Amino acid sequence: MNRRSIVVASLSILSILMLAFSATVIAAELVKAKDGSGTFGYKDTPVLPWCGYHVHDPDRPAPPVVTPGSRGRAPSDAVVLFDGTDLAKWETSDWKIDNGEIVAVTGALRTKESFGDCQLHLEWQAPNPPIGDWSDRGNNGVLLMGLFEIQIYDSYQTHLYPDGQAASVYAQTPPKVNACRPPGQWQSYDIIFFAPVFKDGKLESPARITMLHNGLLVHHNQEIYGPTGHRIVAKYDKPIEPKRPLALSSHNNPVRFRNIWIRPVTNK
Repeated sequence: MNRRSIVVASLSILSILMLAFSATVIAAELVKAKDGSGTFGYKDTPVLPWCGYHVHDPDRPAPPVVTPGSRGRAPSDAVVLFDGTDLAKWETSDWKIDNGEIVAVTGALRTKESFGDCQLHLEWQAPNPPIGDWSDRGNNGVLLMGLFEIQIYDSYQTHLYPDGQAASVYAQTPPKVNACRPPGQWQSYDIIFFAPVFKDGKLESPARITMLHNGLLVHHNQEIYGPTGHRIVAKYDKPIEPKRPLALSSHNNPVRFRNIWIRPVTNK
């Protein structure tokens, strides 16, 4: 058999195999979910060992429908912490509302509700022109569970130590990039946070964070090594409740906030 004949024969065999495969796919039986939802799929496929459902199983729980946020609006399943109107979701403090924005004054602003694993969105603005010396330039912080600080700071041209600049896990981990905008411009934080887990009083898994600053990835599944603090090495020295209030700190600077919402999530 010459080379051309071998090629033709090989192509014929391939065509037969493709037809056989197509016939198998066409012959696969579509079935509908048992719950009457109308979802369709297959039950004659292999079982996925990590979840116990068939490949393309119509009975696998469908993700809940959530309407995404747009133009500054929160998604439909979020807890809106501030929409420009009042501070009803927050404990009483000296902080104030001006022109539909929260202005930091003194002390911390804490939510009435407690949160653990969550997705958090907020927008902040450092004063322009900057106020105070290097330590006061838009200095503030997002305190996840009131314990783990994600730094807010005017890092646009201020060369502060990397683990203290904007979007750092304070005193622990600098952001992957400096995504800071100039003072006076609005900045956004989008944070995915998983709380630490304790079992029988001992740490089973530390807190972790994935985060975008102005749409840029600055942390990815980053471990948080313990409650944050100034000039300390963080550690988990005692159990932490699964849920605690969210807080915004202050540091002698009228940093502004708007469009704050949070979505409790499950780490599954």
